[in-house]
Amino acid sequence: MLIFLGVSIAALGLLVVLAQRSGASGWFGWFGHLPLDIDIEKENFRLYFPLGSSIALSIILSIVIGIINKLFR
Repeated sequence: MLIFLGVSIAALGLLVVLAQRSGASGWFGWFGHLPLDIDIEKENFRLYFPLGSSIALSIILSIVIGIINKLFR
């Protein structure tokens, strides 16, 4: 089961990369530009800290893992 899950996640990642390269970047265009993402640009300095994106990703993965856990119990 874990092998199937790993292969599925890898295939999904490959599909996202291929979609972005083909010009369909609207799927995750919002990701990385959420309100809590900190982006500071100075003359010789740039800081990007994706706090909002990290929180959103954590919530989404927690929900998905919880659903998978309930399905296979």
